[in-house]
Amino acid sequence: MSNLEERIKKAISEHIEIVPFNDKWISMFNEEKKFLIKYLPLDLIKRIEHFGSTAIPNLSAKPIIDILIEVASLKETKVHIVPILKEKGYEYFWRPLFDEDKPPYYAWFIKRNDKGIRTHHLHMVEKTSELWDRLLFRDYLIKFPEIAHEYEILKLKLAKNYSNNRIVYTKGKTKFIVKYTNIAKKYFKL
Repeated sequence: MSNLEERIKKAISEHIEIVPFNDKWISMFNEEKKFLIKYLPLDLIKRIEHFGSTAIPNLSAKPIIDILIEVASLKETKVHIVPILKEKGYEYFWRPLFDEDKPPYYAWFIKRNDKGIRTHHLHMVEKTSELWDRLLFRDYLIKFPEIAHEYEILKLKLAKNYSNNRIVYTKGKTKFIVKYTNIAKKYFKL
């Protein structure tokens, strides 16, 4: 594999495609979850959740299954999980939680199919990570399909305008995600 800078440049410039919801996304998550439970040290894995747009029925999305995984320790994840997944063909990045390249960081993996197309993103974080709030966002959009539709329109517009710039695409969604995550926290009384 090329050096880290080249790998990052490649990952952030890959084409963004938004496609209609596919029922297979749920089974793809379940298959990946079974695979992870089979191969990863279960003393480090605490829970595995499907999140992101592919977890929201009838929402168009990038056809990439986002999986949020609670690990007991990120330090131990680097030692015991990263080698296993790299051997299985996953790309690994030590990624910042937010846009800037500063802590907090987490373990992030890309899984690709035999054509080199992304199929899964694994986000490994500890129990205290702010990424767990994404489950509230997911659940809120499931509960309120009209808000999910607004999100879909935003994503389609961003994908059209920034089809090869994943950073700008992601930043363009941030305000919406933060707004409705905060609303979801109040709604779910958290």
